[in-house]
Amino acid sequence: MIEHLLEIIDLILGRLRATIFRLRGAQLGQKSTIARRARVTNPRGLSSGSRLRVEDNVYFKIVNRDAKIEIGDYVFIGKSVQFDIQEHLSIADDCLIAPNVFITDQNHNTNAGSLIRSQGCSTSPVIIQSDVWIGAKAIILPGVTLAQGCVVAAGAVVTKSVEPMSIVAGVPAKPIGKRTRSGD
Repeated sequence: MIEHLLEIIDLILGRLRATIFRLRGAQLGQKSTIARRARVTNPRGLSSGSRLRVEDNVYFKIVNRDAKIEIGDYVFIGKSVQFDIQEHLSIADDCLIAPNVFITDQNHNTNAGSLIRSQGCSTSPVIIQSDVWIGAKAIILPGVTLAQGCVVAAGAVVTKSVEPMSIVAGVPAKPIGKRTRSGD
C-alpha cells in the first residue's frame, strides 16, 4: 500500500517537473515525466511526443540556440544518460535508452599544426529510428543512424550506422546477430 502511494507521488512529481521544463520553453507531450536532477541547457531546443519518461540525472546538453533534440512517443531514457547536441538528434517512437548512455552529434577537429581547443567541432546529426534499444553505457557518435528495430549492446561504441533489426556489440560496434520473432 505505501509502496503504491510512493509510486503515485513520484509520478505526480515527475509530471510537475515536466511542466517546469515546459515553462522554461521545452515542448513536451502529454503524460511526460521527468525525474529528479534532470537538466537541460537551452530548453527551447527540446521537444517530445507523449509519455516520455526520463529518469534521474539525465543531462540534455543542447549546445547552441539552433540545436534540436526531437523525441517521439513512448520513449524511455534511463538514469544518467547524457546528450551532447550541437546540431540535431532525432529519437523516434518506442525507443529504450538504458542508463549511462552517451549520445553526441559533434566531434573536435584534430588538424595538425594548431591546438585542438582552438579548432572547433564538426557536427553530423544522429538519427534513432523507432523500436530501438540502446544498452547501458553505450556510446553513439556523430552521423550514426540506428535503423528501426536495432539493438545496441551494453558498452558498445557505435561509429557507423546500424541496419534494421540488427544487433551490434563491441568497440567499435559490429553486427553480431538479428532480431527474430519468438519461436523462430
